[in-house]
Amino acid sequence: MRMVFGVVLLIGIALAGFAVHMTQNYVNQQKAALADAQANQQPKVPTVGVIVANRKFSYGDELLLKDLVIAQWPQNALPDGVFTTVEELFPEDQPGKRYVMRATEKFEAVLDVKITKPGIEVGLKNHLKDGQSAFTIKVDVSSGVSGFLRPGDLVDVYWTGKVASGDRKQRTVTRLIEDAVKIIAIDQSSNEEIQTSSIARTVTVAVTQLQGASLTQAQSTGRLNLSLVGQRDDAIAELIEVDQKQLLGIEEAQPVAQQAAPKVCTIRTRKGAETVNIPIPCRD
Repeated sequence: MRMVFGVVLLIGIALAGFAVHMTQNYVNQQKAALADAQANQQPKVPTVGVIVANRKFSYGDELLLKDLVIAQWPQNALPDGVFTTVEELFPEDQPGKRYVMRATEKFEAVLDVKITKPGIEVGLKNHLKDGQSAFTIKVDVSSGVSGFLRPGDLVDVYWTGKVASGDRKQRTVTRLIEDAVKIIAIDQSSNEEIQTSSIARTVTVAVTQLQGASLTQAQSTGRLNLSLVGQRDDAIAELIEVDQKQLLGIEEAQPVAQQAAPKVCTIRTRKGAETVNIPIPCRD
């Protein structure tokens, strides 16, 4: 009897183990099938190897190969100015070091607009286009927008000075002389990543030679004030000029037109010792 009970127990244990094994195989097959189905549903996006930073870069840092790695980026979402090879970043025909002009975060793509040209250090030349030069404007707390200007901002330049009016008297006027010029440096710094505000003594802008001559004349004959430009369209600014009378709404009295005196014709005659003018009809 005991032998029969032991045989039945062994058979039960074997059947239970077989059932567990079959159940586990079924579950694994279902997981594999589900994973294959999900993989087939996900679209395959082609990628391209792009040079990225493996640490955070700050303004003025030298770009070194040890700080760069290749990362795969979606081919249809590549930013403008990326580098895909070291030869593109450091061309053999343009030897020299390259420096960071704008802060770059870790694993962010290295872009051409954020670094200097090969062999050129960080400075104002990198912010000047062909035909432009740097012009420095003296400012204070009021004329420099209370220290809230940053390199890269656009400003309007207003001139205040005295001009001759039609009656040979001088009047004080304020006129917009330059529209939306770009600031490339504050005092002696061209770093666009400055976060703290400070009262600047000089602001350097990028201008053409004609604009530079105009600003030189304006700075020597009056006072310059800067106005920070916000978002606006690319329409050409109209001539803006204000004097004290326009500011206060004073209108000049217009001269009263005098009526022409009627034409009188006379003839001179003598009566004794006196000379008398006698009116006569005028001939046209």
